[in-house]
Amino acid sequence: MLPTQHHRKDFEDFEDFDPRARHEALLRECAGLAPVPCAVVHPCDPGSLEGALAAHAAGLIRATLVGPAERIAAVARGLGADLAGAGVEVLDAPHSHAAAELAARLAAEGGARALMKGSLHTDELIRAVVTQPGLRTGRRMSHVFRFDVPMYHKPLYITDAALNISPSLSEKVDIAQNAIDFVRAMGVEAPRVAILAAVETVNPSMPSTLDAAALCKMAERGQLRGGVLDGPLAFDNAISREAARVKGISSPVSGEVDILLAPDIEAGNMLAKQLEYLAGATCAGVVLGARVPIALTSRADAATARVASAALVSLLAHRRAPAEGAR
Repeated sequence: MLPTQHHRKDFEDFEDFDPRARHEALLRECAGLAPVPCAVVHPCDPGSLEGALAAHAAGLIRATLVGPAERIAAVARGLGADLAGAGVEVLDAPHSHAAAELAARLAAEGGARALMKGSLHTDELIRAVVTQPGLRTGRRMSHVFRFDVPMYHKPLYITDAALNISPSLSEKVDIAQNAIDFVRAMGVEAPRVAILAAVETVNPSMPSTLDAAALCKMAERGQLRGGVLDGPLAFDNAISREAARVKGISSPVSGEVDILLAPDIEAGNMLAKQLEYLAGATCAGVVLGARVPIALTSRADAATARVASAALVSLLAHRRAPAEGAR
């Protein structure tokens, strides 16, 4: 049923939304934490190097830059940055593939507690990580975006919009559990998870609705732990309690959702970029499921997004249980 009244909210109604204040609040959560040793992989463009140096200067990470030393030095000169003066180590690697392999090996051997993506393709970095036995866990790796959205009252997490293209039910179990563990580490005791589909009813012709129903039953049986799951839910009745009420849906998740679990990478990626480019949201991203967290943002992201991702990595490295990720 359609709503009986038309409702509209303009950005003027959200003048109290201050992206800088939200960013600074996230950084304050890291106050007092020791910098996390972090290998920054192939930071060979101004955006990635500037973000890594800003995170290093903020005390979030202790950066080791891994990549072609001469190229990195040239980019630093262009930024007016003094790498030696900042106390940043550079490990020379001839190209992006070699940089990813060297950084992953460094993390596997304990020389880094986190990784950060620079100006290389995501698949190069992830391939290097999964080929290191010391970085593997019993979980599939997955990506989580953290968004501050002007029209939503708390941080919103979206998974998976970057790694898993068309995840199976068993892969969605890992994706969901990774996200739940992460959001718990961010301070939410029992994250509310909406398993998204185009509709809110189970339809045998729509596999995403069957997966959603199965995930909810698995949570009831203890196969997914630590969160409150509901689905299938369409985006509107996941975000809006009023939309759920109008449609006759009674859900503990509607209007209070923390995690949106997308049916596939296309839905997740489009949703994430619409929030950023049309809704004025600010975001950060991290890859979970390996022995070390990986700060992973788009090559188009500004330095502030990379610093925010470094903050998430710092919080995760300090807060998560040592055995997390193992089955």
